[in-house]
Order: sequence, then C-alpha cells, then structure tokens
Amino acid sequence: MHKFKQKESVNLKRCVIKMDFIFTPARRLIFFILISFIILIFSLGFLLGNKYGEAIPVLNKRLVPIYKVARDDKMISITLDGTWGADYTDRILEILRDNEVKITFFFAGYWLEKYPEMVKKIASEGHEIENHSYTHPHFNQLSNQEIEKEVSSTSKLIEDLTGKKPRFFRPPFGEYNNNVIKKISEMGYQVIQWSIDSHDWKEPGVDHIVKQLLKADSGDIILMHNNAPETAEALKIALPLLKEKGYKIVPLSELVYKDNYFIESHSGLQVRGAN
Repeated sequence: MHKFKQKESVNLKRCVIKMDFIFTPARRLIFFILISFIILIFSLGFLLGNKYGEAIPVLNKRLVPIYKVARDDKMISITLDGTWGADYTDRILEILRDNEVKITFFFAGYWLEKYPEMVKKIASEGHEIENHSYTHPHFNQLSNQEIEKEVSSTSKLIEDLTGKKPRFFRPPFGEYNNNVIKKISEMGYQVIQWSIDSHDWKEPGVDHIVKQLLKADSGDIILMHNNAPETAEALKIALPLLKEKGYKIVPLSELVYKDNYFIESHSGLQVRGAN
C-alpha cells in the first residue's frame, strides 16, 4: 500500500512537472496575447461593422438595411406601407397634393392586385411605389428561393402597373438577417427600414403621431401606413409645420444614395463615401 502511494506521488509530480513545462511563463504570455487578440478582433468587428469589415475577413459581418441617411440639407422622407385596405388613401393623396409633397409607398403584392387603379393613381401623382414583398411573410424563415419569389412577383406587378421597376425593398415586420439582406441586395434592391416610427398603426391619437413626425431631423426616414385611420389628419397638421422648420420632404430616391456609400452596422446610417 505504501509503495502504491509512493508511486502515485511520483506520477503526480511528473504530471505537475510536465504541465509546468507546457505552461511556462513565456508560453502563458503567448497564450494570453493570442486570446486577447481574438477577443479584440471580434470586438472591433462588432463595433465597426461594415466600415472596416473587409479588413477583418474572419468575421461574419452584421448586415443591416438603411435606417437613416447622413445628410445636412434638411431632407427627410415619409414612407407609407400598404398591406390592408385603402379607405383613407384618397384623403392622404389630397393632403400630399395640397402641400406639394411627394413620398414613397411600400405595397405588398396582394394589395397591388386588389387596388390596381389606386396604384396607378398614386404613381400618376408623382409618388414612388416600392416593394414590400408579396404575401408579407416573416423573411427570416424563408429560403433564398422563397425570398426571390416574394420579391420578384411584387416587382413585376409594380412594373406592370406603373411602368417603373422598384429600387427599394422593405422587409415585412422590419425583420431581417444577414441572408435576407445579402439575397435582396444581390437582386439589385436597397433594403430600407426607418428611423422614426409614427406609431399610426397603433391609433395612438393624432397629437401623438404629429409629435413623432416633428422629431424628424436631416436624413430621417419616417414610417407610416396608408390605411391607419389617424394618418391623414396627422399629415395635414405636421406637413406645414415641418416645412416651417425648413425641412424638405422628398421621396426615398432623392434622399438615399444610390452608390458610393457604406452603412454603419451599429446604427444603419447610410454614409456617403467608400468604406
């Protein structure tokens, strides 16, 4: 028994000596530096995202849509999503006309099919009609083939009704991931979110919606809906007030840079220039 314990003690000492040899102070330092470097690289990739992502190929860069545009000319865009009904759309168009404002509409394909004459009227008044998918599904759950079908079928409807191919796509529910952004960008569309939610879809009261709109600053993209009951009245109040503050309300095609830009991955801000 004593010999067994002695032998076990000797083996333990040998193991300790072997571990000490493996983890010498120099090797510990190298190991610490290596781990620190890996952590630093991943931290930089997360914080700096697309701007420096190309220089950090080991990272899977976080891709984001355009939430806002870096501008100093007091331009903003109002966008209206359409997925249900058209009860208030004529009134909205009248208010836009009275204020000499052009905006951008995002419609789902099934809405376009249900209201083709309204689509033509909106386009004829100089507003932009863009892609909001066909059936308004959760895009994060779709395959690339399903994404392509959703987007392509709606773009064909828009082009058939207006004669213009859409440039922008807004994902339903504001839902996206890297694959969604990558696939739609490869199809030739710029993916658009918003920097100000009017909350009109919640029917919070006209005053609340107006306050949301008046938060706008240069480059902001405002989200509204064509069939929210309080949207028209809120626009009637807010549009003159925004103009008094010196803001020019333009369609997305005048606000968003078409090329030579990068998007900050932590904010979704589109910035002019190379990344």
